Amino acid sequence: MEKKLLPVIEARELSLNYDDYMVMRGLNFRVNKGDIFIVMGGSGCGKSTLLKALIGLKEPDAGKVLYGGKDFWADLVLQNQIMRGIGVLYQSGALWSSFTLGENVALPLQLYSNLSGSQIREIVELKLALVGLSGYADFYPAQISGGMRKRAGLARAIALDPEIIFFDEPSAGLDPVSARLLDELILQIRDVLGATIVVVTHELPSIFAVGNNSIFLDAEAKTMIAEGNPKDLLTHSSDPRVVRFLTRGER
Repeated sequence: MEKKLLPVIEARELSLNYDDYMVMRGLNFRVNKGDIFIVMGGSGCGKSTLLKALIGLKEPDAGKVLYGGKDFWADLVLQNQIMRGIGVLYQSGALWSSFTLGENVALPLQLYSNLSGSQIREIVELKLALVGLSGYADFYPAQISGGMRKRAGLARAIALDPEIIFFDEPSAGLDPVSARLLDELILQIRDVLGATIVVVTHELPSIFAVGNNSIFLDAEAKTMIAEGNPKDLLTHSSDPRVVRFLTRGER
C-alpha cells in the first residue's frame, strides 16, 4: 500500500503584494511531512516574500497559509503556537554579535523553556556538536568563518527541536566546499530530528543535492509555473523557463 503523504504546510490561492505592486498570485502547493521542499526561481520572483508569509513576517493579501490544516494568519494565538514549533536560518545567520555562539544557541531555550542552566548548557553543547562546532561555544561570531556562522545559526534554529525548519539562501556567500558541507548537514538534520525542511534558494547544486519536492516561481508570470522533484523537472519539464533555470541555459 502506498504511504500517505501528510501535508504540514499548505498554500491555497496565496497572493502577496507590496502596496499596489503584485509579487505573486494564486500560489497552491503542499509541503509534506519529511520533505526537503525547495522554493526556487530567479532574482525578483518572490522567493523571500513567500518565505516571509510562511514564517509570520508578511500577511498575505489573499488566500491562506495552513499549518496542519489550521489557518496560520487567522488567529494570533494560534500563530504564536505554530511559531514555537519552527526554526529559521536566515541568510546572514543573524547571530547576535555581542553574544558567544553558546549564548546565541542558549537564547531560545532561555526564552521558551523552563530548563535549568545546566540543562541548557548540555543542550547547547549537543546542538553545536551536531553542526560540527563542538568546542566553539565561547567563540564570538566575528572570530569564525562565514560557513561556521551559518552552522552556528543552524544550531540556534534547532535548539528547541522544531518540527519545521526554514532556510533562507543557506549557501549564499559560501565557497563550494562549505556549501556542500551545509547541504550534507541539512540532510543530516532532517534525518536526526525527523524535521520537515523548506529551503529558499537559487543554487543548483543545493537544489539537486537536497530537494525532493519544489515549486518554481516565475517573475514575469507572477506565480508558480512548476512543482515536483527538481530532478524530475530537469528531466521532464517542457517549459523553457524551467529548463533554462535548471540547466543555466546550457541545454
